[in-house]
Amino acid sequence: MGNAILLHSYHMIFSRRRFTGLGAGVVGGAFGLRGLSAARSRPKALIVFVVTQFRSDYLDRFAPAFSATGFRRLLEDGAFFPDCQMACASFTSSGLATISTGSYPQNHGTVADFWYDRAAQAPVAAARARLEATTLAEQVLDDDPKNRVFSIGFDYERAALQVGRSFGRVVPIISMDDRGEFSVNGGEEPIWMAAFNQQNSPENLRDAKWVALGARDSAPPLRTLGADNFYALYKASPYAQSAQIAMVRELIVQEKIGAANFDMLAIVSEPMEMLGYETGADSPLMREMVLHLDRQIALLLDTLDHAVGAQNYAFVFTGAHGAPRGRETGTSPGIAVRGETVARVIEQALSGKPDAGAGKDRVVDRYLYPFLYLRPDPLRRRDLRSLRTQAGEAALRAPGVAGYCTADGESSHSGEWLRRFRNSFHATRSGDVMLAYAPEAVEYYGSGRGISYGSVYNYDSRVPLIFYGAGFEGFTFDSLVESVDIAPTLARVCGLAWPSSTTGRVLGEAIAASGK
Repeated sequence: MGNAILLHSYHMIFSRRRFTGLGAGVVGGAFGLRGLSAARSRPKALIVFVVTQFRSDYLDRFAPAFSATGFRRLLEDGAFFPDCQMACASFTSSGLATISTGSYPQNHGTVADFWYDRAAQAPVAAARARLEATTLAEQVLDDDPKNRVFSIGFDYERAALQVGRSFGRVVPIISMDDRGEFSVNGGEEPIWMAAFNQQNSPENLRDAKWVALGARDSAPPLRTLGADNFYALYKASPYAQSAQIAMVRELIVQEKIGAANFDMLAIVSEPMEMLGYETGADSPLMREMVLHLDRQIALLLDTLDHAVGAQNYAFVFTGAHGAPRGRETGTSPGIAVRGETVARVIEQALSGKPDAGAGKDRVVDRYLYPFLYLRPDPLRRRDLRSLRTQAGEAALRAPGVAGYCTADGESSHSGEWLRRFRNSFHATRSGDVMLAYAPEAVEYYGSGRGISYGSVYNYDSRVPLIFYGAGFEGFTFDSLVESVDIAPTLARVCGLAWPSSTTGRVLGEAIAASGK
């Protein structure tokens, strides 16, 4: 009963400033051209904070436990879009590239975390060198030689996707190594980093007991960071999350962010995703991660207020994707689709052989979720367009497969789902057919792996979007927006040119009429 009252009060707080009348195609939003053309001074710093797993409903579900100066501050004083869609296959790398470029995989080319390279006959990993669109960070660097960009993440290539190729400019990219220490790729390591790593060493946390916030001293721990698999447990915990935000705060102070020219700081936070692979979206551990992140964001905003100035920075918070609830709680408990089974069902249907899958006459070259690659040689004897459709129809007979879209645009779905398929499909990297599993079904990676990401369903594709600080209005907007809208909106507020392939729109309704 108490929680219900608190949640009702939370909605009353934010409903006072809700705006619902905007159509998705209206440029400039409720404020029209006045909001876009009014003179505004550029903020001194831009902070783009992306959590690689963060569902929009977390901000509703856990609101009663938020502090006054973390998420609650962002929600009360920022432009909040609870219904932001990553309208494509929601792999982590795809989401990060979509946010940084303002375009979908069909344009930027990062179709998944890994895809099959036919020329190399091997899987290749997403990397900034493989981006086929420029990023917002590159526009910052191109705008003025004195501008600076920093990116901080756990994985180097994921952090680098926020930067892009940078066209020869040296951009410090800070990532975490296998032992939980931070290092810099790009330029010399700053003199303060060694001391930071020593003071924040994960070794100090061996056998640490992760206890729920506000729990009694005698409460049992939610998890213990024991010796077995210690570094993996550490990276999927609030301790690593806190260490990363501490690194960001140290960088803001030591590098004097926003003190001279314009600076951009990209943050890619991955601990929630690392935990989510094991538990899914609804575990008690995930709730604790959100609450710990709330406290860390409060500390980060406080550092920005003091080091840059409360009215001198623009801050953006969003997710790269969401997550299914978890195999043990999903609507289809225990469904883990085996890729080899899917490939075998398709091969047998196309070849007509019960023992298909081996030899030079096989039709399926490779299936790497969610993309199917057919062999080119045997196909010269058949119509390729028809064969792709046959492969998609055959895949629907495999357990857990619910939809398909071919390279020719043929699909089992229409409307919005077809659009999400097409947004995900790249001309050369996505092969011949893209498959979709049933809701809550996941790709099988072995025992001990709870879920996978990458679906086109709302639990994976719906993320929050908050613009806060210099240049933004304090409203909650119930209109549908998309992750491709982030880059052009930030470009407008910061006075930058758009990235090369941006397809989103400027969210003019979020922009203050006369600056802040």
